[in-house]
Amino acid sequence: MLDVSLLRAIFPFGVLFRYFLGRFSLLLIIETDQPRTVMKKLLLQLPLLFLILVPLISNAHQPDQSFIYVRVYEKNGIDGRFELHVNELNSIFNLNLDKHPNPEDVMPYLSEIHEYILRNTSFSSEYGKHNILFTGEITTLKVGFGSYLQFHFHLENSEVLPDNMEVTYSAFIRENPSHRNFLTMEYNWKAGLINNEAVFALDFTDGNWTKTWDLSDRSTWNGFMSMIKQGIWHIWIGLDHILFLLALILPSVVRRNDSKNMVLQQTAAEKPKFDVYGWTAVKSFKPAFWYILKIVTFFTIAHTITLSLASLKIVTLPSQLVESIIALSIGLAAFHNIRPIFKGRDWLIAFGFGLFHGFGFASVLSDLGVKGEFLTLTLLGFNLGVEIGQVVIIALIFPVLFLIRKSKLYPKLLVFLSVFLILVSLYWFVERVFDINLPVDDYLRKEAYKIAVKVGLR
Repeated sequence: MLDVSLLRAIFPFGVLFRYFLGRFSLLLIIETDQPRTVMKKLLLQLPLLFLILVPLISNAHQPDQSFIYVRVYEKNGIDGRFELHVNELNSIFNLNLDKHPNPEDVMPYLSEIHEYILRNTSFSSEYGKHNILFTGEITTLKVGFGSYLQFHFHLENSEVLPDNMEVTYSAFIRENPSHRNFLTMEYNWKAGLINNEAVFALDFTDGNWTKTWDLSDRSTWNGFMSMIKQGIWHIWIGLDHILFLLALILPSVVRRNDSKNMVLQQTAAEKPKFDVYGWTAVKSFKPAFWYILKIVTFFTIAHTITLSLASLKIVTLPSQLVESIIALSIGLAAFHNIRPIFKGRDWLIAFGFGLFHGFGFASVLSDLGVKGEFLTLTLLGFNLGVEIGQVVIIALIFPVLFLIRKSKLYPKLLVFLSVFLILVSLYWFVERVFDINLPVDDYLRKEAYKIAVKVGLR
């Protein structure tokens, strides 16, 4: 039988993503003139990706499993939470909780649940016993087969971190020998773990519910590299940031016919080529490259400024305002492609709205649980990761745009995509300004869920 925990260690999601992205890029380079061959080879590799991902995805939060998630801080010690499934609580305590209870439903039984956890869990090290101090906070994690109840705690006497810690976690295993428990380091900057949920540090089974937790693998380099990875990942999954970049780089390979900097000079006797919707293709790679470099540079400078200011708590803005302006930035950048707002000064859009994208990146750091430790290296690493992620996105999109720039359809494509981006921008803007969920989102989620069911992911 496939050992999923081993598979997780060998094939973490980031490695898989980089592997298939690398394969795609390599095929584009080697077989640029053979698009059908590229697609055929990629399609042949999809079953492999599917076979690997299905057990990884399906193993996350299954019945008969309980979890301890811990966040390890160098100065503030260890915080964490127990995640216990509602069915287990109903069984052990003879409760009749709903499949998806609210925290208020659990409050009457809180002290009883706390006592049970304390009887079956312990932490100790060379510094003595580390008592579990419950904060009283209860949150929920909703999954298809019933919610997990999350009980938050702080580990006493953990401000000085030991190299090793003895952990006992036998909850539910004594009553159900097939039950499994896991401990996961969700956050440990020096171990290079930021927002980790996939890699388990310890697993507990019947008769094997005391383990040694190794905390010795800590270095500044691990933390710095993890922040680079987080920066890359969050620009890749930040669809609003990607669409803003797309709106900015669409005109990189063409110039407006009325532009003073038009690359293809024409005489009065010449009939314009590729002059559909007022655009003409650039003649060479150099002007297109410099356009991209200028736009990305100003965007980078802008979001670096506000990311730093927000992380240092010098300037903060309401999240709803920031996210609304980020949504609007996509539409205005796209509208600029149809009717210039800042004629010949596209960098102003990249810089001006880049300031708000920086505030958006700062909220990501906050969500990751970064509490100010190693702030300089955190900002440097995260920013570097964002730039690497941007370069990869542009490296995938820009060559395609450059290759098709002389097509008579390209100006129409530019305008069509810009109109589409405006519509998406307005949709998101309305949702974020009024804090509502419009029906299109729900429809897409339902259809995605149906697809997931059909392919066995849910």
